[in-house]
Order: sequence, then structure tokens, then C-alpha cells
Amino acid sequence: MDIFSIKTIKELLKRQDRKPQKGLGQNFLTSKGVLGDILRAASLKKSDTVLEIGPGIGTLTRELAQCAKRVIAVEKDSVMVDILKETTKDLPNIKIVHADILKTKLQSLIRLSYSQLNRIKFKVVANLPYYITSPVIRMFLEVPEKQFASAPELLVLMVQKEVAQRICAKPPRMSLLAVSVQVYGKPSIVSYVKKGCFWPQPKVDSAILRIAPLINADRKLINADIFFKIARAGFKQPRKQLINNLSQELKLSRHQIETWLSQVGIQPTQRAETLSVEDWINLAKDYTMEE
Repeated sequence: MDIFSIKTIKELLKRQDRKPQKGLGQNFLTSKGVLGDILRAASLKKSDTVLEIGPGIGTLTRELAQCAKRVIAVEKDSVMVDILKETTKDLPNIKIVHADILKTKLQSLIRLSYSQLNRIKFKVVANLPYYITSPVIRMFLEVPEKQFASAPELLVLMVQKEVAQRICAKPPRMSLLAVSVQVYGKPSIVSYVKKGCFWPQPKVDSAILRIAPLINADRKLINADIFFKIARAGFKQPRKQLINNLSQELKLSRHQIETWLSQVGIQPTQRAETLSVEDWINLAKDYTMEE
């Protein structure tokens, strides 16, 4: 069965009396070349466990299973689950889980699938709809250190081109999304993917994004609640100066903000987009003032 063929994809859907669901981001990959780029980016070994999010009809799932030891495929759509069972039935190292990844406890998922393992390393591969890109990335990168069984070695994600570029941005073009990802991982764009490589064809091009989670101990000491409270405040109105955003959102006087910023070498007149991740980390560490 050639599941790269649009004809085959249509036949699989027709058997289930189904059309691609735009709201679930169901754009099926039809390019073997792009698939090869994803697999190379994932650097899979025969000993690897892969967690795939949104496997759809199993185009990528089948290839992952042939390169890795095991694949846990998490699919939200029950119709896709039925199709996936059919297209991957000859591959015993695939575990299909019918679940919403955003409502699933990762540690429970891994242990549920392979309960004999107390500690497991895994990689995440996914073709993500735009609306869950940010929460999925943060879900994996912000795993507390003690929840070791839920922290991935690597993430390889298909996302919208513009989103990938925003995630990989550097000062002075930072965004809250870029800060949220880069504080926990090192993102890089592997390649761009034309919209014609999918059926149905999406409106925009995509990109293969590779994120290597950081193991720097400095990151583990970050108080995430404080860090993101400050970052969100700074980016509240991106075109405003930091002193205005921070004093307004954190309910602190301009004098307090000026003193705080000067202590970490930041000018009050700077905008949030000009700050590096290290600047935000230093601000969070030095945030000792009472509200």
C-alpha cells in the first residue's frame, strides 16, 4: 500500500466516510523526500523509543517503526486511530494510543505503554497543527527534572514556516514564543517544506524544526512561574518600553523597575524583543521585590 499516494489517502478516508478535518490540522504528507529529512533530523537508532503526536494515517509512523525499537503513536481522532491500525498492522513495535496529547500525563503515558521500564529515553516526532504548537513544545520542555521519564532527548516537529522562524529568532526580533522555547531548548530549522508536499494543501509553507532540550543546570534552577510572569509582562505590549510594561503589569514603581533593570545591565528604554534569553533569566533570578 502506497500511503504517499493521494489516491490511497482518499480511499482510506472514504472507507471511514470521512474527509480531512481542517480543525485538527489534517494535512497528509505526500513527499518521500520530506519524510527523509524528518528521519535524518531525528537521528534514530535501533534502540530508540519514539513518541509520535498526530500520526494520522501512519505515513511517518511506518518509517519511524522501521528505524527505531518502538513507536508510541498518540492520536486524538478516533477515525484516524482506526485507519492507523489498518496501515500499521504488520509492524508489532507500534503502540497506538487514542488520546489528546495535551490532556495526557506524559510519565503515565510512557509507563503505561512500557510498564517494565522505570526510566526511558525517548524522542518526539510530530506534524503539529498551529493551534497546539506552543503548548506541546512547552509541555515537553518544561518537564520538572524529577519527572525524568517524561523528558525527551530530542524533538523534531513539522510546524508552520513563520512559527519556526519566530521560535528560532534572536535579538532584536525575539518574541514570547522564542523566549519560551529557547530557555529550555536549542531550536534550529532543518529545512523548509512547500505546501504542495501535503494533501489537502495548506495555505502556508511549513518547516522541520529540531529542538535539542538543554541540560544546563542553570535552567533547572529557574522558577518557571516567576520567569514566565516577567516575560509575559515584558511582552504584554511589545512596542512599549520595558519600564512601561513591567511597571504596569507587575504593579511596581518606575523607580523599582529602573533599579531592578540596572542591576542586570538592561536599559529601561529597551523593548522586550531586544532582550536575550539570558537577560530574562537574570531578571527572574534578581526578582526579589514584593508586589
